[in-house]
Amino acid sequence: MFRLVHLTDPHVGPLSRPRLRQLLSKRATGYVNWRRGRRHAHDMDLLAALVADLHAQSYDHIACTGDLCNIGLPSEWATSKVFLEALGAPEAVSFVPGNHDAYVRGSLEGLLAACGAWTAGDDGTEGVFPYLRRRGPVALIGLSSAIPTKPFVASGRLGPAQIAAAEQLLTTLAAEAEPPARVVMIHHPPHPGGAKPGRELKDAAAFTAMIGRAGADLILHGHNHVGMVNFIAGPAGRFVPIIGAPSASARDGFSHHRASYNLYTIAKASDGYAITGHERGLTPAGIIGEIGAIRLHRAPTS
Repeated sequence: MFRLVHLTDPHVGPLSRPRLRQLLSKRATGYVNWRRGRRHAHDMDLLAALVADLHAQSYDHIACTGDLCNIGLPSEWATSKVFLEALGAPEAVSFVPGNHDAYVRGSLEGLLAACGAWTAGDDGTEGVFPYLRRRGPVALIGLSSAIPTKPFVASGRLGPAQIAAAEQLLTTLAAEAEPPARVVMIHHPPHPGGAKPGRELKDAAAFTAMIGRAGADLILHGHNHVGMVNFIAGPAGRFVPIIGAPSASARDGFSHHRASYNLYTIAKASDGYAITGHERGLTPAGIIGEIGAIRLHRAPTS
């Protein structure tokens, strides 16, 4: 049995005051938005409480699916590393970046220079996607949908080369004598319609077609700051669950929007792996606790 934690979109703060030259880009609108509202929407005390609750659970590994940063400032790279260190050692935490981590050109490279150890594949290479990490019965495949975009755009893209490499990994793993549970990590919802125009994964159709051929056992994402459960068709009539988690620092909003993380139990079964999930986070009573079970199964097609 293997227990996997998933959290996402912590948007670690506070932000240091940018220099004028750092605002001569998309960061200008991002900084204004942060000052006007986003800094109040993301509560660092709540994030700390969520991480403390997480560490009080029994788990084997943590998956973090992006948006450590807010507007990709160099000062945020060190803050992001401190946050990842608080989550756990690089071998115990797997990270993939989000659109805020690649806010402007050079932001993603700077973040990965500071936090690349949490993206290191089993081959030791850091900051190269997709990466593969084997942990017990689980194979973690980390993808990067993070690309710099124009102001007011938050879309992502994997690209044909990354999708092809991910398919090769997934197919090779499935062909093993005792295949591992294949868990894919990505920031953007990877299915068509998973996010609004301007926020979507541009090549979601190509990704889902690849999963239809290669399969996976679980796909984890963030980006929308809400809890989401979707399914896409995999091989042999099976459906693959795609689970999105809320922002790990979101104070306000409806029940599916408040800060939480998901905890999955992955166990060997006669026909592959049995996966169950529970959500823990900010309850309506204003405390960190159990929220409920996550729907992870859909009947296969005939």
